[in-house]
Amino acid sequence: MAADQRPARICLDLSPAVHRRAGIGRYAQELAAALVAEGGELEYALFYNAARTATVDPSLAGLPRLEMDLADRPWRLRVLLAHLVGRAQDGLFPGIDLFHATDHLLPRFAAVHSVFTLHDLTCRLYPAAHRPLNRWFHLLLMPRFLRQAEAVIAVSESTRRDVVRLYGLDEAKVRVVHEGVSPRFRPASVGEVDGVRQKYGLPERFILAVGTIEPRKNLGTLVDAWAALRAQGAPQHLVMAGRRGWRCGALFARLRERGIEEEVILPGYVEEADLPALYSAAELFAFPSLYEGFGLPVLEAMACGTPVVCSATSSLPEVAGEAALLAGPSDVATWTAAMGRVLADPALHTALRAAGLARAARFTWQAAAQSTREIYLAVTR
Repeated sequence: MAADQRPARICLDLSPAVHRRAGIGRYAQELAAALVAEGGELEYALFYNAARTATVDPSLAGLPRLEMDLADRPWRLRVLLAHLVGRAQDGLFPGIDLFHATDHLLPRFAAVHSVFTLHDLTCRLYPAAHRPLNRWFHLLLMPRFLRQAEAVIAVSESTRRDVVRLYGLDEAKVRVVHEGVSPRFRPASVGEVDGVRQKYGLPERFILAVGTIEPRKNLGTLVDAWAALRAQGAPQHLVMAGRRGWRCGALFARLRERGIEEEVILPGYVEEADLPALYSAAELFAFPSLYEGFGLPVLEAMACGTPVVCSATSSLPEVAGEAALLAGPSDVATWTAAMGRVLADPALHTALRAAGLARAARFTWQAAAQSTREIYLAVTR
């Protein structure tokens, strides 16, 4: 590098992380931390909106910050108007060479380079899974975001195929960078498991699901399959951990109608630090989602030594490989049989545990950071 040249400064949108927004928040936090840990010739800065309610992880506390007080809806409206009227927003990001959009939101730039991470295409493929205003926003702006970005990161090959097919993007513009599994996801000790069991009121034996409770997660299929297992004498309870999302009322009505509310444990949001012990406590992790851009909970459960049954759709076969049992997302009978096999066959349980541990070890945030850094360098050169 010439003496008069400074390193390129990369600004990562950390908004989903500082506001604890589930999967995308995990992506933004883990990727940023891994990039900083890797070092190299690039410099990093953080951006986030709704600054008054933001909590930055200590691992990133030393980085320069570009903060904005606007809450989500006003900030998104500002970006929308900038794209519609063609007004560049470079002035909001002084000293920035490249902006990495991690939150499906890309400001309009004239001179700042940009990279856009595409987590999924639920707005196109499962529009009913979104509130009308959110769906309208993404359907209107997603084509603009994808056109403006100089590189698009797809978190899975499945997502890459979807975006090329649905938006006609040049395949060379879209790079697949898989998410990783944090080293903190590992089989927990007996003491850690006991602590989480007591904290959240968990039963001794249970099947676990983790994620926002919403229609796309397809938890009705899991409830029906689990109820069938219980009718066959299975002792395991069902634990569904996660915040209550949009249109979750039908699932709770289903539990009431079947009279099984008392046997299904709903601990709500589980703190990040408690997730490894929660996974470790379960006899089986079930992930019946209709569609996932990546499906990180599958790998996190595997990394904790918990056997997995997941849907045979979208990115999940790509992520799970041969280390999980797969079932059609709406096939209750197949789900019942698959879960029953794992719970009743110690040899299969042991084999899936070993295969899952090996599979999860292949996905690291260090590798994700290295690939992402290569994209930054290619875009800014």
